Amino acid sequence: MIQNIYMPARVIYGKGALTENHSLLKELGSRCLVVTGAGSAKLSGALDDSLSALSAANIEYKIYNGITANPLLSSCHEAGRIASDFNADFIFAIGGGSVLDSAKAIAIYAANPDLEPLDIYKRVYKNAPLRSALVGTTAGTGSEVTGVSVLTDDSTGRKKSISGADCYSAISFCDPSYTYSMPYGTTVSTALDAFAHAAEGFFTAKCTGTVKLWAKQCIPALFNALCCFYETHALPDEKMRDEIYLGSIYAGLVINTCGTAFPHPLGYVLTENYGIPHGAACAAFFPDFLDRAFKYAPDLADEFCTLCGEDAETVKQVVFSLADIKIKISPEEAKAFSERWSNAVPKNFTASPGGLTQEEAAGILAKL
Repeated sequence: MIQNIYMPARVIYGKGALTENHSLLKELGSRCLVVTGAGSAKLSGALDDSLSALSAANIEYKIYNGITANPLLSSCHEAGRIASDFNADFIFAIGGGSVLDSAKAIAIYAANPDLEPLDIYKRVYKNAPLRSALVGTTAGTGSEVTGVSVLTDDSTGRKKSISGADCYSAISFCDPSYTYSMPYGTTVSTALDAFAHAAEGFFTAKCTGTVKLWAKQCIPALFNALCCFYETHALPDEKMRDEIYLGSIYAGLVINTCGTAFPHPLGYVLTENYGIPHGAACAAFFPDFLDRAFKYAPDLADEFCTLCGEDAETVKQVVFSLADIKIKISPEEAKAFSERWSNAVPKNFTASPGGLTQEEAAGILAKL
């Protein structure tokens, strides 16, 4: 059995990860662009800690706070120009998955100021990206440990990812206490996202050896948290927050090797056209995903439900209920949405149990 695992980011996990290790930032340079969103960085305490850490390391900084959910190419391009004009040595990102993903694109634009926004998808440029340091404030995407950046094309409104060795952070500071301020809706949706990563990766052919150990480590903890949300509709305590965030990092390690399956590209349809948060959008298709797993990989499906500690119907009920989807897609709309996959079958479809065709994807969309 051959395993091919690549994750070169330095990960420092635990409370005080940044404040106790700020001297490491000196290795990245003396000037940086601090990238954040609208408010979570400040509310969580991560922004104040980060600015104190940068000052303690004698690093000059400039702040860009224009990143939104589902980060736009235009915003990343703008931030890259600002970083270039500031002569930044590295990018320092504080926030949820959108901010962390954007940092990877900003680092490319900053090192290559002649690039136009869409050029980033060509994956050809002269200069290596700036290095980046990431501070996560949500427990969902696992962007701290992946070489993936999901971006939204302003011209089409569609989400599309870039990935590769140039998309990893140099350092990721993973302090679970920065997730304590997340409101209930964000907490649930990001937990659903982390669970989707672990679940979808678990059923791919690459989920073996060490990677499967990571999946088996996080699936029980993440599903236990989802069950608590399902039963109580209440925010978790700090202990569970810690478990969810650690679960999201393990799940990130899983998808970094395995990738995701069809719920992710189908979920993009819901996010782009109906404004449904990413985690909930992926969870909307989990029942169909698990049904196909039982049809095409029944032994793995049994093992997965054993890890969750519940039967298949309960697992599906918990996940789909938390997604709380309140839309209806007609067969005609579903067919139109599925045209985006007419030129090439996404690798997410191929990696799914039994594979998935464009026509089957349309049928699953229409079932909503």
